[in-house]
Amino acid sequence: MLNNNIIDKIKLPFRKEKELYLSLYKMMGFYPRKIELYKQALLHRSAAQRTAKGKPLNNERLEFLGDAILDAAVGDIVFRHFPGKREGFLTNTRSKLVQRETLGRLAHEMGLDSLVRSNGKGTSHNSYMGGNAFEALVGAIYLDRGYDACMRFMKKRILAQMINIDKVAYKEVNFKSKLLEWSQKNRVKLEFHLDTQKKDDKGSPIFCHTVMLEGIEGCSGEGYSKKESQQKAAKLTLEQLKRKPQFLDSVFAAKSDRTKMEEEPVQIVPETEQAEDFIVISHFEADTTPKAETDNTIKAEAKRPTKETSMRPSAYEDDEFDLTDISMQHMSREDIIAAAEQAAWEEE
Repeated sequence: MLNNNIIDKIKLPFRKEKELYLSLYKMMGFYPRKIELYKQALLHRSAAQRTAKGKPLNNERLEFLGDAILDAAVGDIVFRHFPGKREGFLTNTRSKLVQRETLGRLAHEMGLDSLVRSNGKGTSHNSYMGGNAFEALVGAIYLDRGYDACMRFMKKRILAQMINIDKVAYKEVNFKSKLLEWSQKNRVKLEFHLDTQKKDDKGSPIFCHTVMLEGIEGCSGEGYSKKESQQKAAKLTLEQLKRKPQFLDSVFAAKSDRTKMEEEPVQIVPETEQAEDFIVISHFEADTTPKAETDNTIKAEAKRPTKETSMRPSAYEDDEFDLTDISMQHMSREDIIAAAEQAAWEEE
């Protein structure tokens, strides 16, 4: 039960501020200590105010802080809730719990989005405004009450009462990731093509992406962010792959054509032998006589008897190495020339 006596004891100058206290108490389960933090958390940038020094005052800084606190707190809760699960499962579950769509739904169910102050321009479509305010609220709780208060808020108020963590964990909502996983397993080339980027009648950007599988056009999706449009295009393409066998066949036919072209040889394997043209013949003439002819000539000459061969037992014995050829006697240049001429004369 809400204790109105506590509210009465708090000095509130305006009735609206008292209503804000009551609304925050219903959402968080405790009273704010520094109400200015929560006012800032609910101030959209479109209705930003100025500080005494002229700096803009909105909920973007608290949103940044709350995003980091949410990652830590939800990661802690998921880690303890799923003992033994691997990192990939834990990361995916945390991502689904803290993504903008989930936080936006929470903000709507809590009534938080109705407390956000904005000028109304360009925010009617913005499904992220409530989610951003939720992150800013967590940032305000952290600065006002500390990390333990954030943990209790997420565990007892959000995950215990508003979200079925097991159902979220085993439900696939990231259609882009699912399509990417399918394309990688089947080695299909996947691209997200940005078709148009325009603005609606209120000046808000609208993006349109089309999925391309092996150059085959899939489905398109529009959204107020690139991520949103790609998710829609991926979801529709996955449904088309399931329901239209012709589309699936055309994708794999295009893949087959691409892989055939990639498998064709590029060039012949080069030779490894190198020409030995670095040897220069300067003092000897190359013998151009065919090897077979040369061998026959040598055999004929060996069989033909000569005057020298009739005088000694064999030619092999004359060519045999003789120790008398080794001499320590010094010979001058003139002696060497004379000995050579004598040997030539004897051979004739």
